[in-house]
Amino acid sequence: MNNTTQEPPKIEFPCPDYPIKSMGEATASYREAVLNIMEKHAPGFDINRVSVRDSRKGTFQSVTVFITATGVEQLQSIFDDLKKLPETKMVL
Repeated sequence: MNNTTQEPPKIEFPCPDYPIKSMGEATASYREAVLNIMEKHAPGFDINRVSVRDSRKGTFQSVTVFITATGVEQLQSIFDDLKKLPETKMVL
């Protein structure tokens, strides 16, 4: 048996084109709430690259935003704020 532990890849900051996907209930305000959080933590992200997809039945929605990640603290703050949204089910 091999007991070596593989570490996750290291991210070099700043990291352009870093994708963040938030999935949640498809409500009228979910996309806007996600974008407000992204603007708070990663101002100036390219709104034209935002991707919004509804689930087959329209119950859920995924919002993918590409940002320039500046550090672990920034990413943690984004993930924490997205998870606080009542509609959010998962953040990747």
